[in-house]
Amino acid sequence: MDGIDTESTVMVVDDTAANRYALGALLSRAGHSVIPVASAGEALIELDLRLRAGDLPDLALVDVGLPDMNGFELCRRLKAQPPTAALPVVHFSAVSASPADRCRGLDAGGEAYLAVPAEPEEIQAVVRAAVRGARMRTGAETLVRRLTLLSETIAAVQTARCLRELADAAAEGTARLTGSPAAVFVLAEDGELYRGMSRSRARAALPDHGAHEAVARLIRHAAGHTGVRRTVVPAPLWPGGFFRPGVSEDARLVLARTQDGRTPVCLATPARADRDTAPEADTLVARLARATALAAEPLLMYQAERHVALTLQHSFLPQELPALPGVEVVVRYVPASRQTEIGGDFYAALRTSAGALTAVGDVVGHSLEAATVMVEIRHALRAYCVEDCDPGVLARRLDRMLQHYHPDVTATVCLVLVDPASGRARIANAGHLSPLIVGNDGTADYVEVHGPLLGLGLDRPPPTEVALTPTDRLLMVTDGLIETRGTDLEVSLEQLRTAGAAAPPGTAALCDTLLDCFGRDREDDIALLALRLG
Repeated sequence: MDGIDTESTVMVVDDTAANRYALGALLSRAGHSVIPVASAGEALIELDLRLRAGDLPDLALVDVGLPDMNGFELCRRLKAQPPTAALPVVHFSAVSASPADRCRGLDAGGEAYLAVPAEPEEIQAVVRAAVRGARMRTGAETLVRRLTLLSETIAAVQTARCLRELADAAAEGTARLTGSPAAVFVLAEDGELYRGMSRSRARAALPDHGAHEAVARLIRHAAGHTGVRRTVVPAPLWPGGFFRPGVSEDARLVLARTQDGRTPVCLATPARADRDTAPEADTLVARLARATALAAEPLLMYQAERHVALTLQHSFLPQELPALPGVEVVVRYVPASRQTEIGGDFYAALRTSAGALTAVGDVVGHSLEAATVMVEIRHALRAYCVEDCDPGVLARRLDRMLQHYHPDVTATVCLVLVDPASGRARIANAGHLSPLIVGNDGTADYVEVHGPLLGLGLDRPPPTEVALTPTDRLLMVTDGLIETRGTDLEVSLEQLRTAGAAAPPGTAALCDTLLDCFGRDREDDIALLALRLG
């Protein structure tokens, strides 16, 4: 007899004690464990208890003529409930053995029908066949479920916006495939370790920085040069607490490298002796490790590109503004969060022969190219204003520069030239948000000044002139401050105007108030510049 079948547990449901004893003895001699019950009600109670304990029998051998509920109805009830629907049922009867009775048993969901008395060999063969068929179905269903989980996880990994999202998605998928807590690590080339945890583990306290450094060393040592590698790290070497708080245990690692072979990805689960280590589960985890490594590569490349772009921004956006006689200028700049792409927002405050020149702009797009073009525009503006600082002239020259060197790029900019002595401000706008003039009396109004984007080569209107009083504050912002998906821009502009009118006096207070109102969790860079005569 097949060894896997001799370990089966069979529930015998019969109201006759002698029959229960006879069938139980026969099955026990064949190597099965037997659970004898006398009625359908007792069977349901026993199955409920075993379901709670996670110990359902492998087969129910059910008499058709039970006193409280016939065997067909009991079978239908079991098959209608998901926890017991997979339990194979074999009907038997000494009196109801007609073809119609056999059909009723099969229609109720039973796997087979025995007419008793029957030869012991026949009973044993029917039991073996029913258990074997149920296990094959269960195995196939488990594999289908795991394959579905794998495809869902790979989809989540491939759509991750950053390495931490990728690691979290891979960890949750690993946990669902293996039925145990999981941790996923991506060790970047610069040594930074990105970690993801399955949801069941992420809620509790996690190991400290020292533990993460130890994991990074282990991954460097254990990762192969190519392909997928499996290994078990004993508890003394693997830091405790990643799988269960405060618990040190062996770790089963599945490691893969990115396509360029430089960055290892590690999927870690506890290597418990009683864990289900089905070969197909290990194979699917290995496939997930390979898919995670492939998905990590473009994110790692983006991280490097983002680092270069941020370096450009931080290097070329002035940390300290030059002294501008007669004008007070305050700037606030907030880069987008790490989960979003780098932008091309910029600002400038320059001293010219005709007064203070200020600018706020944004290169269209989010990429390293946008940051690079932003730097070129700032340098061009500094050079052009030495010769002619009129905002209209500068807008035209910047437009021609973009058309010549970057014909596929556009940008927005607002340029303001302020004469401190007279308070006269000349404003040219190239597709940017109009500046807002905020008074100390609770008023705030946008300057009506418009013009086409830079880079299009279109005719430009002459600059608009306004007169500033000593109490006026002129505010210039990029759209990252107020632009929100699903909200009309006009609504956002009105909200900004209302908040500006209610802000306390002072240029710094105005900028800080608006950042506090609108600047949280934004998906784009934010630049604000406020000036007033002083």
